[in-house]
Amino acid sequence: FISAVCNFMSHEKCLKNVKIPCSCIAPSLVRVPVAHCFGPPGHYKRKFCTVCRKSLDSPAFRCEVCELHVHADCILFACSDCRQCHQDGHQDQDTYHHHWREGNLSSSARCEVCKKTCGSSEVLSGMRCEWCGILAHAACYIIVTPECTFGRLRNMILPPSCVQLFSRNFSKLHCFRVSENLQTETDEDDDVDGLTLGSAKDIQISTDSSKQTLKIFDGNDAVKRNQFRLISVPRIAKNEDVVEAALRAYYINDDHQDYELQTFTQQALLSDDVINRNDAAEDSNLSSVFRESVPEAWIIRAKPKEEEVIRIYPAWLKVGMAYVSLRVNKDSTTQTVIKEVLPLLGRQTECLQNFKLVEVLMGSKQVQRMVLDNQELILNRLKDIRKTSIRQMNQTRFYIVENSKSVVRVHLFVGGLPPQLSPDEYTNILKDELAIKTNVVSVSHVYQAQGAVVLEISCFSEAERIYMLVKDTTINDKPLNAAVIPEVLASKIPQNCCPLLVFVNPKSGGLKGRDLLYSFRKLLNPHQVFELTNGGPLPGFHTFSKVPSFRVLVCGGDGTVGWVLGALEEIRHKLVCSEPSVAILPLGTGNDLGRVLRWGAGYSGEDPYSILVSVDEADDVLMDRWTILLDAEESAEGGENGLAEPEPPKIVQMNNYCGLGIDAELSLDFHHAREEEPGKFNSRFHNKGVYVKVGLQKISHTRNLHKDIKLQVDQHEVELPSIEGLIFINIPSWGSGADLWGSDNDNRFEKPRIDDGLLEVVGVTGVVHMGQVQGGFRSGIRIAQGSYFRVTLLKPIPVQVDGEPWIQAPGQIIISAAGPKVHMLKKSKQKQKK
Repeated sequence: FISAVCNFMSHEKCLKNVKIPCSCIAPSLVRVPVAHCFGPPGHYKRKFCTVCRKSLDSPAFRCEVCELHVHADCILFACSDCRQCHQDGHQDQDTYHHHWREGNLSSSARCEVCKKTCGSSEVLSGMRCEWCGILAHAACYIIVTPECTFGRLRNMILPPSCVQLFSRNFSKLHCFRVSENLQTETDEDDDVDGLTLGSAKDIQISTDSSKQTLKIFDGNDAVKRNQFRLISVPRIAKNEDVVEAALRAYYINDDHQDYELQTFTQQALLSDDVINRNDAAEDSNLSSVFRESVPEAWIIRAKPKEEEVIRIYPAWLKVGMAYVSLRVNKDSTTQTVIKEVLPLLGRQTECLQNFKLVEVLMGSKQVQRMVLDNQELILNRLKDIRKTSIRQMNQTRFYIVENSKSVVRVHLFVGGLPPQLSPDEYTNILKDELAIKTNVVSVSHVYQAQGAVVLEISCFSEAERIYMLVKDTTINDKPLNAAVIPEVLASKIPQNCCPLLVFVNPKSGGLKGRDLLYSFRKLLNPHQVFELTNGGPLPGFHTFSKVPSFRVLVCGGDGTVGWVLGALEEIRHKLVCSEPSVAILPLGTGNDLGRVLRWGAGYSGEDPYSILVSVDEADDVLMDRWTILLDAEESAEGGENGLAEPEPPKIVQMNNYCGLGIDAELSLDFHHAREEEPGKFNSRFHNKGVYVKVGLQKISHTRNLHKDIKLQVDQHEVELPSIEGLIFINIPSWGSGADLWGSDNDNRFEKPRIDDGLLEVVGVTGVVHMGQVQGGFRSGIRIAQGSYFRVTLLKPIPVQVDGEPWIQAPGQIIISAAGPKVHMLKKSKQKQKK
């Protein structure tokens, strides 16, 4: 058997055991309506549409927060049943139930109940909880206990009950800070226009000459947008057969006798007054749909009713029932409905004025709420909704809600402002540039060093206006950036919970960062995953500023790790958890720090779930950080990088190593090549190839570096051998894993460690020597070991710190230990616990 509406297939003997609801009744089963967060369309292999259950062979959409996949023309019929990742001011619940999603499991997935295979790559089958990851058959999942404990990752997940976000006017992409410009691999001509694209799939059905394809609109809204469904029916068909086919096309399971078809021509379609001219009943014409002249399009209309039964949902009133059914007639108003419903909910003693009736449209992209006027006639309202769209009627609910003075608080992070200003100066800038209304907008936090503020806004429309305006505003030729920030209710976080704050650089590692963003949003609460291209690490640290204990995972290269550690150092005094431990998922080219902490040479597609488990089991270690003071006596001509501006002294932070001479010169050439053609530098292999190429160009290059610089270690002058490059190393890995110091014992020096408060100083004689070190045939020339260094430059020399190169003008460079040691996470050698 196959369902005529949603294409569900079943054996005859299995029919009595079918537990999966059809797409036409799925909206009525949603517990709490939550809209989906659809990114741009893409190609998803071996995935199936949740609505029509067919394979996704054309550009399709996926939700960035849950596992929903859907065709472009099915998107309007998807339920608003996304994961509930935060409280939005309406709910007050701490117990979480499993959030089941059907299908798109791997063929090796096993049921938690019967231990048999429950996944398939051929059809949509099997169920998965999108919080704890538990898998089960459709027939087995109903006997699983409803409470969800968040599974193996429970200690890392930020519980949804601890996150508050007032998100009414914002799209879900803005709420979860999902970049709208991160296109997946789609061709340029893959534009999707509403329902018309996918409907073209069904045209092929009508190649049979005995059948005809018809355009069906479901109301005024569909006509305005020219969004229609195509149905194929026999050329000689009764009216009721066509009505039934039309209802199925719109996933509506109502009795076809309650509906009728109206016809209009293509010319009428273009007219604004099309509906008014076709409102007259056409019963006399509709004995058979097809007559001499076949109309080009049809519109489904609901026949008027004298009375109806509607469901009233008790919203977040704790009454122990899902909904109550109520019969309404032509005299029923909002007030009479509230009066009749309250006794059914056991609230008969309460005043009617304390309650309101809210109409909720559960669209797949947005859940819209509208408070009904007390005198509004309910039957007229139903008639208006059906006139607009029969489909929308199927997705509309009525909630009875208690009147409460809900305080709106939208937190908006605004970065890119001039640094080191006072709160009043920032307020004045925002007044001038964004025309903020100070009666509803206040500056709640100021980050002067970073030039950023957090605004608290008590009006949805003002918050949305400011957010959209910030995107197009520049101050001192620097664009502003904005992010909607959730409020974390630290007092509600369970005691043993240590949430993971995830930073991902989507530009690192051959663009693997984009896939990781998607995976981590699925596995954790998306509110704890931050994209570094939108405002850097500061929005994430601000969000977690009141969390008593948390860890950090940085997905990116060594430069990205340094960026996050630098931001952490600057904001540490404003964090309740001032020393969070930092883990690394290496996405860069060298990944030296990732290698030292056992996270590997680079991410190559490992399962993100197992990465999170490794982070949970990782060991806490300390690491030294170093401050480098650059005090130029004169500005470098043609300074290549912001660090060489003629405004001495400059201070930079170092985690891995600092190089002077040939090492920095190669980095600088690579840096220039990447700036000229950034699109080519998206693979680790290509990046290393460019390094080799610039190295070969310098192979005959001679530079007497030891004559151009002087070195002082711990107040003692050190004589330099004949070298071309001088390198200060903090970790035992340099240039993609090479051991520059070497493993030989040497009585002059202590064995290097990353937390010993000492730096090692090593020399290299040229490109050939560097190549030999990279190949493991030689080590560098050991020069010194100490905790305080002064380098005097006698002429401009290339310098690089953790892969960031520039030309440094003559002057002094002072390297000393920076503040407290930083807590890092080192991957455990032990086998993962099951």
